[in-house]
Amino acid sequence: MLKPTAVRDEQFAGVTYHIEGELVPVLRIELGSVPVYFEHHILLWKEPRTQIGIKPLKGAFKRAMAGIPILMTEAGGPGQIAFSRDGAGHLFGIHLNRGEGIEMREHQFLAATGSVDYTFTRVKGVSNMLMGGTGFFIDHFLAQASEGIVWVHGYGNVFEVTLGAGEQIDERVGLRVGRREVRRLRDVRDVVAR
Repeated sequence: MLKPTAVRDEQFAGVTYHIEGELVPVLRIELGSVPVYFEHHILLWKEPRTQIGIKPLKGAFKRAMAGIPILMTEAGGPGQIAFSRDGAGHLFGIHLNRGEGIEMREHQFLAATGSVDYTFTRVKGVSNMLMGGTGFFIDHFLAQASEGIVWVHGYGNVFEVTLGAGEQIDERVGLRVGRREVRRLRDVRDVVAR
């Protein structure tokens, strides 16, 4: 199923957000008491009253050795803030209930609510970097203590495929944006960009 390209007044995990723009999508978040974190270079604009700070990430030494960010930029409300990857594609939010998580290829993450933990795993093998594999790292996001949202940018159209128990699909290497295990339904959702 094709993910929607526009979202208005979506509410989840203590934030309200909007996704606008067809070719180069923009995420606009209305901040309250729940902060969001993001990589600094995707900030498009913010209201002056929106507070900006630093969010340290767990495993700073491991992150520094891998050459990935050890800090994220964090924004708190009240106020509005907008993000864009400045690239064509599809932007969407993944709602995670408490205890749910998602793993995705590197360079897909746009932003997340402060309640979502962000870790990574190094993928071994040269073919993962050079032959269209998943990339050098897999990002892991987990809403451990409470519900949260991870916003993702897929380059191209993004479709969600829900697989039942025992079902599987073959896909072209490099297309998968993310994979989520939903424990309460006992199924797996793959999100692919095409």
